[in-house]
Amino acid sequence: MANEFLRDRIIRKLGSLPDERLYQVLDFVEFLETKYPGEPTPNSNLFQRFAEGVEDRLRQGKVSATTIAETMNLMHKAIGVLNDVTTTGKSVASDIVDVASRAGAAATSAAASAAERVVSQQGGSAPSAQSSSAGADAAAQPSTTPPAADGGQPT
Repeated sequence: MANEFLRDRIIRKLGSLPDERLYQVLDFVEFLETKYPGEPTPNSNLFQRFAEGVEDRLRQGKVSATTIAETMNLMHKAIGVLNDVTTTGKSVASDIVDVASRAGAAATSAAASAAERVVSQQGGSAPSAQSSSAGADAAAQPSTTPPAADGGQPT
């Protein structure tokens, strides 16, 4: 388990450092991650990875820490908006799927109810598919009994 007291102490110390020193700390932490691989860092979302890539490029270009901080604050706000849009889009998609599944269930229920009414109006049970197909097969095959000699008329 992580030492929460140590983490809090480090965070307090970081709070008093200027941005230039914080970038040095970040570089050192990233160095330690490559030298002593341990638990993988939590995955960040696409927008966060993009912002970190922009920040790294700015740092490589020798842009001042103040300019980077202002740029990253603006990007952080934009990322917040994009995350809200993404969350809203997922919610709308989920609602659409929910409504569609309810509509499908209602249509199935209505069809079953209509079939039950038709059967009850006919006064019996619905013929099974096997018996109705057997009747159709019998009607399609010719009779094996020969016709009467007088044309089938009773005398």
